[in-house]
Formats: sequence, structure tokens, C-alpha cells
Amino acid sequence: MDAVGLNLGNRVPSNRIVINFLERTHSTSFGTSRPQKVDFAKVCSYGNVTLRKQGGALEVLQCRNSLPEAGSSLEEKYGSGSSVRKNLAVFVSGGGSNFRSIHHASINGLIHGDVVVLVTDKPGCGGAEYARDHNIPVIQFPKSKYSLEGLSPTDLVISLRKWKIQYILLAGFLKLIPTELVQAFPRSILNIHPSLLPAFGGKGYYGVKVHKAVIASGARYSGPTVHFVDEHYDTGRILAQKVVPVLANDTAEQLAARVLCEEHQVYVEVVSALCEDRIVWREDGVPLIRSRENPNEYN
Repeated sequence: MDAVGLNLGNRVPSNRIVINFLERTHSTSFGTSRPQKVDFAKVCSYGNVTLRKQGGALEVLQCRNSLPEAGSSLEEKYGSGSSVRKNLAVFVSGGGSNFRSIHHASINGLIHGDVVVLVTDKPGCGGAEYARDHNIPVIQFPKSKYSLEGLSPTDLVISLRKWKIQYILLAGFLKLIPTELVQAFPRSILNIHPSLLPAFGGKGYYGVKVHKAVIASGARYSGPTVHFVDEHYDTGRILAQKVVPVLANDTAEQLAARVLCEEHQVYVEVVSALCEDRIVWREDGVPLIRSRENPNEYN
């Protein structure tokens, strides 16, 4: 599952994201080169990411990836797929950096779909605040014992149907998806997890816990996985993965800081393919992504 417990980008300049590593943390960025200096009092670089730690916060000053810039012939590079834009629902529990990445890609033309509703179990989280700031309706799910608000699984399905939702994207949502929702949206719910599943997945594996486990195991590689959602934690069919090397002197936070940038890229790529109807299911039930440039090639 996508990690939560990070406070991402609340009220900071648009070119900076501040990540507060709380007890529950999230994954982050990309790159293969060693840091210039493992002295977080100064700015240091990790491949495609430039970081600076001040107090308890890790500030991402720059996070580069290979997605085209807005306005640079997006239709030509990414295509528009189906003529009808898809309606997307995003589920978050925390800061929602992947949600923000998907929303930015949508409004910039990289995704042929629109985030029309946000679902959260924590209506005061950063992701929910971002949604309200951008006039995206927020639904609370599930019901909380501390509040009369919140929908039941059946009511949530009815509500999503009213919004004409076609795809559900989990982006740091820590609750188990109920069977009613999985059955109502077959092969239509995606999640992103900050490790190379099936390793380091399942209940209890989220945020910095994942990266600590990866480093403790001696694994040489990690990275995000995008997978379809079933009735269990992190066991649905794998759709896409990105490999991130684990460096010899990595801390969990440093590894997290490289994985997240890859998450932002791969999730946008997958959602783009989803909205362009380029997901193909093999006879044995394995999903593949058909290349836009060559329909006979698959990723």
C-alpha cells in the first residue's frame, strides 16, 4: 500500500515539498548516484532528487523525472486515447502526494481523465485539504466511531455510481477495501505500494516500515509497484514496477526519498494507460500495458 503519515506539501511554494517524517511515513523518489554528503544539515543530491533536512523535516528541493512538461506537445507525446475522459476517484489517508501528482497530470493533459471525487478516512488530512482547495468533493469513508459522518460500504458504492466513477485509485489509503467495493468495480481499482511486491507487502507494511524492512533484509533493489486491488492487502495482480537501487549507506528516509519520485512517475504513466484503454489482460489473468507507439508491444 502507499505509505501514509507523511505531511506532504502543505502550504509551501509549488516548487517545494516538505516531508515531515512522523511515526508513519511515506516513500519517495529516484536515482542511482550516491549522496554528495550524508550530512543533512546541508543540501545533498540523490540522483534525480535534491534534498535538505532541517530539524525533523526533509525538504525535497527538486524532483526530476522523464514526464514531458506541460504545453510541450502533450497530445503528440501521450495521445488522448478514448474520446471520452474517464471519471476517477482517489482514496487517501494522508498528505496525498501521489494524488496531487495525478491531479496535476490530469489538468496538464497527461491523463485523459478527471479526479471528480476524493475519498478519505481522515477528512482533516493534507490530501483532503488539497482537494477542497481545488474544488474536488470529499467523501468520508468508512464511518468513524468518533463521528456521525462517513459512509457504509454499500452507501459508498452508491455514491461512486452517482459520480459515474470508472476507476478508483488508492494513493496512501490505509484501510482495507471492502468486498462490496471490489465486486462493484472489478479490475477497476489500483493501488501503489512502495516496494517490489510480492516482497515487503501485506498488513502492517506501509510508509517507513517498508523501507526499514528492505534495508534490514539486505535487498539490493526496491521500488514502487502499481497493482490491481482485491479483498486483501497488496495481493492483487501486478501491473507495473520501477526499480530503485538500495545504496550501501541508505537510511530508510533516504531510500524513501528516491522511491517516491518514481511513484509519482509510474502512477501517472499507468493511469494514463488506464484512461486510454491500453490495459490488456493475458489469458492467465496477468495485466499488461500496451505501448501507445507500437500496439504490438507490451510493458
